[in-house]
Amino acid sequence: MMLPKKGEKGFTLIELLIVVAILGVLAAVVIPNVGRFIGRGETEAASTELTNVQTAVIAMMTDNQLSALPNPVAAPGTKDMAAFPDATSAVTVDKVTDPSGALYAAGDKDGYILYTHDIIADGAQTGLVNYVATRNTKGTYSVDAMGTVNQELTGYE
Repeated sequence: MMLPKKGEKGFTLIELLIVVAILGVLAAVVIPNVGRFIGRGETEAASTELTNVQTAVIAMMTDNQLSALPNPVAAPGTKDMAAFPDATSAVTVDKVTDPSGALYAAGDKDGYILYTHDIIADGAQTGLVNYVATRNTKGTYSVDAMGTVNQELTGYE
């Protein structure tokens, strides 16, 4: 370790104040932007979840050849995709055929749902499909008869 020469004692007070001022300016610029990015991330997540649920409803309606949902979930909505968008329609009345064209049987699940929806109509086989990845969503959703999904709560309030 080298000893300082005569007159070299380290940083001056002015130099230290300048460094502190620069750090203060950087903090004043960076901290509000970080908070804004976090808020924007939550908004994007809620928007993405809404898009995923809407796409799943369209796919489910297409697979079941539906032009309208018999008993859609109204506001205030639900987070449970095993009860969304229609968990109450009777099999023998509303479900006519599965995507392969086979008739639905009385033992099949009631309703048109996005999570664990049965698409195979014979009582001996349990054909379940998940139109969404998880049973519960962060947001709360309702749907109209035409399949348009509304996000009642984003889950980030």
